[in-house]
Amino acid sequence: MRKIPMRKCVVTQERFPKKDLIRVVRTPEKTVEIDLTGKKNGHGAYISKSLDTLALAKKNKALQRALEIEIPEEVYQELESIITNE
Repeated sequence: MRKIPMRKCVVTQERFPKKDLIRVVRTPEKTVEIDLTGKKNGHGAYISKSLDTLALAKKNKALQRALEIEIPEEVYQELESIITNE
């Protein structure tokens, strides 16, 4: 039996299987991107696939703190569309 990689959501601090989370990356060029492959270069933070969690992340700036960079509104909108289309 294979071990399932677990990651912690930066908003709720709960641990989930890696595939149940969305990775947001601060690239070496200081941009913020959504990494659906899980392989992009840079500092990553995970957020669970829930609109409630996304709203909380926006409110308390959890992603901003985890990545130590300002998160553009477009990233939140893209995350919302990914979550609603799942």
